[in-house]
Amino acid sequence: MSASQPRQTTDAAPTLLVKIFGKDRPGITAGLFETLAAYSLDVIDIEQVVTRGRIVLCALVTSPDTGGGAEGELRATVHSWAESLKLQAEIISGTGDNRPRGSGRSHVTVLGHPLSAESTAAIAARITATGGNIDRIFRLAKYPVTAVEFAVSGTGTEALRTALATEAAGIGVDVAVVSAGLQRRAQRLVVMDVDSTLIQDEVIELFAAHAGCEEQVAEVTARAMAGELDFEQSLHARVALLAGLDASAVAKVRAEVRLTPGARTLIRTLKRMGYQVGVVSGGFTQVTDGLKDQLGLDFAAANTLEIVDGKLTGRVVGEIVDRAGKARLLRRFAAEAGVPLSQTVAIGDGANDLDMLNAAGLGVAFNAKPVVRRAAHTAVNVPFLDTVLYLLGITREEVEEVGTSEPEVEAEPATAPARAAKTRESGS
Repeated sequence: MSASQPRQTTDAAPTLLVKIFGKDRPGITAGLFETLAAYSLDVIDIEQVVTRGRIVLCALVTSPDTGGGAEGELRATVHSWAESLKLQAEIISGTGDNRPRGSGRSHVTVLGHPLSAESTAAIAARITATGGNIDRIFRLAKYPVTAVEFAVSGTGTEALRTALATEAAGIGVDVAVVSAGLQRRAQRLVVMDVDSTLIQDEVIELFAAHAGCEEQVAEVTARAMAGELDFEQSLHARVALLAGLDASAVAKVRAEVRLTPGARTLIRTLKRMGYQVGVVSGGFTQVTDGLKDQLGLDFAAANTLEIVDGKLTGRVVGEIVDRAGKARLLRRFAAEAGVPLSQTVAIGDGANDLDMLNAAGLGVAFNAKPVVRRAAHTAVNVPFLDTVLYLLGITREEVEEVGTSEPEVEAEPATAPARAAKTRESGS
C-alpha cells in the first residue's frame, strides 16, 4: 500500500495496542517503529511518558495483513527487540481507534505545596463523581509548587468548577478549571491589582508610616471593613491624614515597595509570549507609574495624590479607581489592546477587585479573602505570582526556555508576617 493511499481505520477494523515499559534511553521510540515498519502498519495514535527515568511508550497501530501468521510474527519480533534492550512489551488486540471523548471538556490545574497523594485522590474522586473522565494527566511544574493538569471530558466546566472548588477548600490545594479549546491560550491581556497582588505592600500604609499616622489610617480601614464607610469614603478619609507630608516621601515609598515573588517572571514571560499586561489600583499613580516603567507594563491606572508646593494636600484628583472603576478600566484596556473580554485575565485579592475578576474571561483570586475566593473563577493561595502561568497551560520548562526565570526578592522574615496581617485587613 502506497503512502498516498492510507489504510482506512473503522470501528471494526483490527488494531494493536503496543506498550513498552522500562528504563529510558535514547533510541527507544525510533527502535520500536523501525521494528513495526517491517509489517507495513499505519500509526493511529502515540503516547509517551517518562517519569524518573522510566519510559511508558504506547502505540496504537493497524494490524498487519491477515493470513500467513503476520500478527504472531510481529508479536515475537517486538518482544525479542524489547528483551534485547531489557524492556518489557505488552501487545493487546482490539478493534478501531480510541473511543471518542465525552462532551464537555476541561483542563483542571491542581497546585500543591506540596501535592499529597490524599489530595490527588480527593480531586480525582470528585471528578469521577461529577460524571467526568480523566483522559490525561501531566506535570506542568515541580517548583516553586507542584502543578499538574488533568484533561477531563464528559462533564460541564461550570459544574466541575463548582464541585472542585468545594473539594479544594477542604483539602488545602488550589484548583483551576477552564474550558478546553483554543481560547485558553488566546487570552492576550492580563490585568492585575497592585497592593497585595503585584506587590507585597499596602501603599497607603507606607505613606502613613512617613506621615506618622499609621494608627489613624488603620482605624479608618477598620471602619470600612465594618461597613461604616464605602471605598471612596475610606480613600478620602485616609488620604486626608497625609495632608502636609513632604512630596519627597513619594521617592521613599517607591524604594520601599517590594514585588511579590514571581512578579517579574510572570510579566516577562507574558510579554515575550505577546501578551499585553496592565495594572489597576486603588492606590496611587505616584507608585504605579514607577512600576509601569520598571516592569515594562502596557497599561497602568490608579488614584492620584494632589501635591501643591511640594506637599501632599490630603486630597486625590481625577477619576476615582474603586471597585466599579477597576472593571471599567479592564474594559477600557481591552478595547485599546483590541482584545475581547473573553480573552482577558484579571488577578486580585480584595473585594474591591470582584467586579474586575467577574468581568474577565478568567478571574484569579490571589491569596485572597474568602469572599473573593468563592466568587472568582479560580484561586491561587501560594505566595508565587508566576504560578498564574500554569493556569494558562504554560509549563515551567517553557518559562525557562524564554529565559525569564530569575531569583525573586523575598520579603524580610521579620516584616512579612506583620505586613501580611495588615494586607488581610485592608481590602484595597
